[in-house]
Amino acid sequence: MRFIQFLEEVASKGEAVNLVFEERLFNLVGILDKITEPLVAANIPHEVIGGLAVLIHVEEADPAHSVLTRDVDLLIRRSDLEKVIVVAESQGFRFRRAAGLDMLLHGGKAANAVHLLFTGEKVKPSQVIPNPELSPERKRIQGREVAVIPVADLLRMKLSANRDKDRVHIRSLDAAGLITPEIERGLPEPLRAKLQHVRETE
Repeated sequence: MRFIQFLEEVASKGEAVNLVFEERLFNLVGILDKITEPLVAANIPHEVIGGLAVLIHVEEADPAHSVLTRDVDLLIRRSDLEKVIVVAESQGFRFRRAAGLDMLLHGGKAANAVHLLFTGEKVKPSQVIPNPELSPERKRIQGREVAVIPVADLLRMKLSANRDKDRVHIRSLDAAGLITPEIERGLPEPLRAKLQHVRETE
């Protein structure tokens, strides 16, 4: 579907549209589609994580608190990396490792990068806890169904990394009512303390 067709579909439902937001998101979801559809076809487990996962959950709960992200992040198993690369290359992606990060580039543009993270590993030594195991939920974004990390695991990753953008994402989840008392109680004490700090420094 082209962006103009998407706009016509939304307009036919009488919904308001933020053109800049929706076009950027449409392009992002297009990149996501290019990699996740063939991964599903190849039965390779994965889930959307990072800022796009935050956006997908928040759009479902309370779109007023959505924050647009710049790229796509996927969580996979390290043992599946070679299979992911083969599938990605068949779709026009090119694998690249830079500064210790694995990514898939589409059209040679860093703006179209899909960043790969791995279950049970840390991106940086400063990360409080390792990345979670895969436990995807099926969610919809702009009419497409994707496998997304559950909120509880997503919050743990965001608190564990604790960068400026992670804190922005945590506040977005919180404002949308997604950080429930049950999820909060399930956090390890160091992460619960980080969450409290994020709330106190809004």
